[in-house]
Amino acid sequence: MEELSIGYSDLKDLYRSYMPFLKSGGLFVRTARSYKIGQSLALSVTLPDSLEAITVSGKVAWVTPHGSQSSNPAGIGITFIDDKNQLGAQIEKLLGGMLNSTDPTYTI
Repeated sequence: MEELSIGYSDLKDLYRSYMPFLKSGGLFVRTARSYKIGQSLALSVTLPDSLEAITVSGKVAWVTPHGSQSSNPAGIGITFIDDKNQLGAQIEKLLGGMLNSTDPTYTI
C-alpha cells in the first residue's frame, strides 16, 4: 500500500484540507499524480504544533484533476478507513468553531 506524508503548519491549511462531510472524515492531499477512486492508501499526517505523525489508512474518495474548472488545486480526497488513532476526532477538536465557517476549502 502506498503511503503519502503530509504536514500542516497552520490551522487554516488544515481547515481547507479537512473533509468533514465524509462519514469517517478525510483529508484532501494536493498532488499531480493520478489516483483512482477506491484506491487504498496510507496517510502519515503531522498536525499543526505536533512533533509526531499519525498514520491512518484510507481510500481515495475525491479527485480534483489538474486543470479542473474550479480554482482548486489538483489532488485527491482520502476518506479514513482504519482510524485507530482517532485522527478525525483530533482534527475536529483542533478546528473547533472553524468547522462552521463559510471560508472556501479545497473541495466544497
